[in-house]
Amino acid sequence: MNFKMIFHTIGQVLIVLSAMLLLPLIVSLIYVEWMSVIAFSVTAVSSFAVGMLLSALSATKRSAIYAREGLIIVSLAWIVVSLVGSVPFVISGDIPSFTDAFFETVSGFTTTGATILTDVEHLTHGMLFWRSFTHWIGGMGVLVFAVAIVSRTPDRSMHILKAEMPGPIVDKLVPRAKDTAKILYIIYIGLTVLLMILLLCGGMPFFDSVVHAFGTAGTGGFGIKNNSIAGYNHYLQWVIAIFMMLFGVNFNVYYLILIKKFKTAFGSRELWIYIATIVACTALICVNMYSSFSNIADLIRASFFSVSSVMTTTGFTIADFTQWGHLSKTILIILMFVGGCAGSTAGGLKLTRVIILIKKMGNELKRIIHPRAATIVKFEGKRVDDDTLHGVSTYLAIYIVSFAIILFIISFEQSFSFEANFTAVASCFNNIGPIFDNAAGGGTFVNYSVFSKLLLSFSMLLGRLEIYPLLLTIVPYTWMKNK
Repeated sequence: MNFKMIFHTIGQVLIVLSAMLLLPLIVSLIYVEWMSVIAFSVTAVSSFAVGMLLSALSATKRSAIYAREGLIIVSLAWIVVSLVGSVPFVISGDIPSFTDAFFETVSGFTTTGATILTDVEHLTHGMLFWRSFTHWIGGMGVLVFAVAIVSRTPDRSMHILKAEMPGPIVDKLVPRAKDTAKILYIIYIGLTVLLMILLLCGGMPFFDSVVHAFGTAGTGGFGIKNNSIAGYNHYLQWVIAIFMMLFGVNFNVYYLILIKKFKTAFGSRELWIYIATIVACTALICVNMYSSFSNIADLIRASFFSVSSVMTTTGFTIADFTQWGHLSKTILIILMFVGGCAGSTAGGLKLTRVIILIKKMGNELKRIIHPRAATIVKFEGKRVDDDTLHGVSTYLAIYIVSFAIILFIISFEQSFSFEANFTAVASCFNNIGPIFDNAAGGGTFVNYSVFSKLLLSFSMLLGRLEIYPLLLTIVPYTWMKNK
């Protein structure tokens, strides 16, 4: 185990985080919010000092990062940035409870969007900016950014990218992991800037455009208004809905478009199944909710926005879908688990896994009828190897067991309805945000206990890192020498 390289990388991440804290500090200065200025200044300086100290004390010539180190680095980094990112909320007094601040920050970095705030509009501009900026950082991953900027081990950094990037398969876009990370961020920044421009064109104020672009790009869903996106005009709602869908697409597709491989990009089966799923679910909800809307345009917009928001695990809202019909709510709950495409900023199981699992189940049924028939699973025109099939099946099993255990503990701990607790766990585990029961706290997690908030924070981290890194980090076997 290369402990020095682990701590050196964590130190580098803290230095990167200290630089990121300068942006909300500048926003606080612009709006003359002195408590926020102090909070961000203290946190940034402390993060930089600790990062420099860790980097200096753990300097080593043996810079190799293997799979085990990659998993541990990712887990520790996400816990550390969540702890440090909580500090400004506490120092400023905007969220006095450290548990609540930690929950809010984990929710931000993991792009969940779950909140303990019942009145988000009382926050300062600096805190609102930081809250949404955590979505943007976490969407692509702070480790991906660190690899792109400060990586010393380009040949081994793919272990970090694989541990942090969502989806069952993470391919290198180019031979070096460092270059892959840079390409991903260029695409990510480009789409974010384009969204900002379109929001500005629709009359959204500059500050609002920036923070909503961050929340949409990271598929996070932290809003700056108590009614989320409902108060903005229809053009802005359509733009955000479309871009939520776009950020749920595998970023490999955008890379292929950039290098003009249009046939390969638009030949992606996952892409078309993803679009078809959104269209079909939107149509079903429109049929189910037809009698509840007086205007067909409003019905289509509300249905598409909600489907796009939930399937991409963003969590923005323009309508209270907790009051919708049972069929519509069931569709949205199912989409919570499906999630977006592999290699996107969306959460959930990922559409790729769902497709592979369905194909595998179909093959198993064929094998029962024709035991001697040779059955193979194909995806994107290629044979899915046995290791990938085994990995997908194992992940689903661990996912179900983890979800069931967390739901049992939360249900034992809290006296809210089953719908509230189930959707709370589903929302946090799949990095979505909303609860389908206002009795638990007006759609927020404010009434959950300290223990439940910590457990749900753990659930958010489990979901964002796709279980393995965090679980393996807490297993003693991982830390044993020569294992």
